[in-house]
Amino acid sequence: MKYLSLSLFGAILMLSSIKTFAQLPVKPLAPQEQLLKSDNPTLERNKKLVYDMWREFLEGGHLEVAEKYFDENYMQHNPNAAIGRKAVVDFFAKFTKPQPIANNIKSSVVAIIAEGDLVMLSFVREMPDPVDKSKKYTTTWFDLFRIENGKIAEHWDCAEKMKPN
Repeated sequence: MKYLSLSLFGAILMLSSIKTFAQLPVKPLAPQEQLLKSDNPTLERNKKLVYDMWREFLEGGHLEVAEKYFDENYMQHNPNAAIGRKAVVDFFAKFTKPQPIANNIKSSVVAIIAEGDLVMLSFVREMPDPVDKSKKYTTTWFDLFRIENGKIAEHWDCAEKMKPN
């Protein structure tokens, strides 16, 4: 009987939590300067390479620095972008213009993780609530980069294919 009561209590708790489940908001784990640190100098250098590319090239719109950051044969796994350094420049040239480069990434960075030749940035992403359009919720966006010979050689993210204009 004791086990039946515990099982029944567990089932009631589980079912009641479905209705009252509330997502925790996504927040940065630490200030960006701390996220860049590593005990391994190679991993720290790789993190900084990706971080600086994000600030200067992506957010700053300084496409002229592409050679500094991207391998000529840069491999792209985003279904909306082509392969190669020239292709990444051409892609961002359509909607980017140079602006002052910030000291930190403007987007809210959750984590910067490096392992081997890979660096992952994760970001807070705010989205409209599909049930109540007057509300928003946070989720997480991921970008993963592979470093080769001091340059970004490959990229993955969770982008979905978009309709062409």
